[in-house]
Amino acid sequence: MKKIEAVVKPFKMDEIKEKLNASGIQGMTVSEVRGFGRQRGHTELYRGAEYVVDFLPKTKIEIIVPDHLEETVVETIMEAARTGSIGDGKIFVTPVDEVIRIRTGERGEEAV
Repeated sequence: MKKIEAVVKPFKMDEIKEKLNASGIQGMTVSEVRGFGRQRGHTELYRGAEYVVDFLPKTKIEIIVPDHLEETVVETIMEAARTGSIGDGKIFVTPVDEVIRIRTGERGEEAV
């Protein structure tokens, strides 16, 4: 199994969710996060004073999938999240040793 974490622009979340649902992905965890990469934030003007916004709002998606769905999920997120602008985000894929459904005690892929 794999854990796929994606940090994306918040306004792309609805499109990502729709495309993942269409490809058969049933569950995900979504968090509002803040951060920066190469874009390094930006400068804004507030009441005549300039200030730097270091951490930009992002959305973090976490999905656990069987190994055979990894590439489908990664490609789906890339397609739906891409704007072509700096700050489109990142996708991280890591192995998952075990998943346990607390309610039933199921383990492995059955618990996903």
